[in-house]
Amino acid sequence: MSKLEIDAVVFDVLGTLVDEPAGIRAGIRELDPSLDNSRIEQFLSLWQQHIDREQRRILDGVRAYLTSDVLDLEAARLVADSAAVAALALSGRRLPPWRDTVAGLDRLAQRFPLIGLSNASRTALLGLNAHVGLRWHQALSAEDARTYKPDPAVYQLAVTVSGQSPERLLMVAAHAWDLRGAQGLGLRTAYIARPVGDPPTASDRFDLSADDLADLADKLVKAHR
Repeated sequence: MSKLEIDAVVFDVLGTLVDEPAGIRAGIRELDPSLDNSRIEQFLSLWQQHIDREQRRILDGVRAYLTSDVLDLEAARLVADSAAVAALALSGRRLPPWRDTVAGLDRLAQRFPLIGLSNASRTALLGLNAHVGLRWHQALSAEDARTYKPDPAVYQLAVTVSGQSPERLLMVAAHAWDLRGAQGLGLRTAYIARPVGDPPTASDRFDLSADDLADLADKLVKAHR
C-alpha cells in the first residue's frame, strides 16, 4: 500500500471506543438482579440479534429508516416488561469505555482532528459522550444519512465534514465489516482488537492493525516521521 498520510482519524464508537455488550448486560442486571449469568446472556443475545436484523432490513430497503433509539426500544421490549422498557432502552447511552479509550483519544487528538462516526443516533451519542467523556472534534451519526454503516453514505459524512479526500482519512474500528465499508469509499483503515469486535479474515488487507489506541498512536507517530 502507499505511504500512510493522514489528515484526520475517524472512529467507530460502539464496540471500538466503548464496550457495548457490557453496558447492555449492566442494564439487564439492574432490571432484575436475580437473573443468573446465562439468562442475562440469553437476553443480551436477543437484543443484539434484533438490532443486527433490523439494521440489515433497513439497509436492504425492506424497512424504512428508524434511528437507533427506536431499535433499542424495540429490543428492550423483547427483554423487559412494559414498566421497565424505557429505562432499559437507555442502557445504550451508559456504555463503559475500554480502559485505553480516554487516554488514547486524548493523545491522538494532539496530532489529528478526531471524528466519531457511529450508527448510534445523535441523541444517543450526546448521552454517551456525557457519560464517558469521549474526546473528539466532531461526532457524526448515521442518522444524518438516514441509513446505517456499512452504507457508503455514512462514511461520506466524515469525508464531507473533514473537507479532505477519502484517502486522507483513517477509519478506525474493531469491526472488519466496518473497515471494509470504509475501504469501499477509499478511506484508509486501521483495525483495533477488541473482545467484542469482528476480527479480520485472511483476505482482509487493512493499513494498520493495533492492540489498542496506545499502540495505534505509536504506529501513527512512526508512520508520520
